[in-house]
Amino acid sequence: MKISKRRITLSTSGIVPKILELGGVGQSVGGTRPSPRLKAPRVNLAISLNATTDKVRNRLMPINTQYPIASLLDACRRFPLEPRRRITFEYVMLSGINDSTTDAKRLITLLKGIPCKVNLIPFNPYHGGDFGRPSDKKVLMFQQILLDAHITALIRKSKGQDILAACGQLKAGYG
Repeated sequence: MKISKRRITLSTSGIVPKILELGGVGQSVGGTRPSPRLKAPRVNLAISLNATTDKVRNRLMPINTQYPIASLLDACRRFPLEPRRRITFEYVMLSGINDSTTDAKRLITLLKGIPCKVNLIPFNPYHGGDFGRPSDKKVLMFQQILLDAHITALIRKSKGQDILAACGQLKAGYG
């Protein structure tokens, strides 16, 4: 197909053993950055983080009960990266759930030591859904806190909202 491996992104909810396996890193927990001798995978890694506490992430992503934030981020710190490569953290912003100033500051602390960028994805509401979309002002404030801490933070543009196919909406038609 002639697609560069550097253009392929493996996206995960955070299955720690598989992240370590992909990186060729042993299973022991608590290590630091991997040895430079480890060959970094040529694919990009994206993690759906979506929360800064285990309590909130457990609610949003049940996989967190098996692989909590601390073990997930430890695996990310140990994941070998080529120079100038970063892990992408996807962060779906939910009004009143994970969009506070405190969440932004906590995210900075959590990501310390991980070469990364953050994709901020404002939730796309739908009729009957449990979550709301934060205001544009709140999304921009959250982004600015990350930028001020020298974390690359991009706001993802919404696509497909008109046909209930945007992020967070795909289940709406099958509820």
